[in-house]
Amino acid sequence: MTGSDEPQTLMKLRLLVKKTEISESHKEESTGIFSGETITVRCEIQGGGDTEWDYEWKTPQSTSHQTHVNYWTLSVSESSSGNYMCRGRNRRDSYSSTQWSKTITLTVSGLSDAVTLRVSDTKSNQISSSVLTVSPSWLSPGASVTLKCEVEHPSAGWRFYWYKTVPKLSDRLYRYELLPGSDSGTEEDSYMVHGQTHTAGYVCRAGRGEPVFYTEHSKPTFVWSGDFPPSASLTVSPDRVQHFTSDSVSLSCEGNSTEWRVRRFPEDSYLSLCSDWGTMTGSTCNISGLNSSAVYWCESGSGQFTNSVNITGHNMILMSPVRPVTEGQSVSLGCRLKTGQKLSNNVFFYQNDKLLQNDTRVELIISAVSKSHEGFYKCQHSGKESPQSWMTVKGELDKKCL
Repeated sequence: MTGSDEPQTLMKLRLLVKKTEISESHKEESTGIFSGETITVRCEIQGGGDTEWDYEWKTPQSTSHQTHVNYWTLSVSESSSGNYMCRGRNRRDSYSSTQWSKTITLTVSGLSDAVTLRVSDTKSNQISSSVLTVSPSWLSPGASVTLKCEVEHPSAGWRFYWYKTVPKLSDRLYRYELLPGSDSGTEEDSYMVHGQTHTAGYVCRAGRGEPVFYTEHSKPTFVWSGDFPPSASLTVSPDRVQHFTSDSVSLSCEGNSTEWRVRRFPEDSYLSLCSDWGTMTGSTCNISGLNSSAVYWCESGSGQFTNSVNITGHNMILMSPVRPVTEGQSVSLGCRLKTGQKLSNNVFFYQNDKLLQNDTRVELIISAVSKSHEGFYKCQHSGKESPQSWMTVKGELDKKCL
């Protein structure tokens, strides 16, 4: 006998999904699941006594799946959305079966694994965020860093895991090391790193459930600093941060390592290596022509990051120091055209977009630098404008620690 002619054992069934009970009294339930998760559906026969049962499952694809146990574990995707039912068959009498259980509906969302890591400088009350696809974030030495992990289509129950990146020179990637206190995840979607002094990269991911389902790791996000670590440094030749578009520039990595790679992160592109846009010879990266602004830094085989430099290619440039300047020192900023034309007057200098000088002088001279002089500088002349560059100011104590 087949179909509706099968003799049926009239018993109550209930179908369970991920510990969410769907009783017979409900005609339909909607259970939210995320793509990539592993779920378990369970078929319970009430009043089945000592009968040994096999189980049959009906899926959204109208296919039938059979098990010898009353549960079925499967990995789901968006195509798994739809109606599910189950029934039992007497193992000793294949013609004896229960009725189908009531239908449950699973809704599988496919966007839960997209994670974005944002970084913000909390040394001041001004919160500036840096997403992987926007402008870099520069920190003063010792500033606290707030990491924020966002899960697309957020819901309750997520825990957040925080990592620092460690360079792997064997490939183009990084390995990840858990940050302190992150072994079991945090309930908060933010994490504070105190006393940040040098360039560093961070990654996050989220997890929930038992066993834990994890999202993918976020893409690495970097906090850049012009501060020089004691055992690794990047030097630029010519020794300035702004260059003409036709200039050849050399970036040299120095420190306690025999292996190096040079990274860059342009404003309009993705993280890449020197071999993608230059020539790496030993520990030096040579570039012929600069077409856009980008942040450059070195990574060593021993897992270290150097200072970072924001290098710009343009037809009019600001002459400013590459290295941090110490409080009390004298600093001179100048403006230069690619044509070599000498600028005689009407050169305007700006700090953080605020006009500082607009007289006949062609240089901005700061006789004794203080911490208030730290910031972004640019110059203007005859309707042309240079890119802006960051000038870092260090205290006397910082100088002694170098």
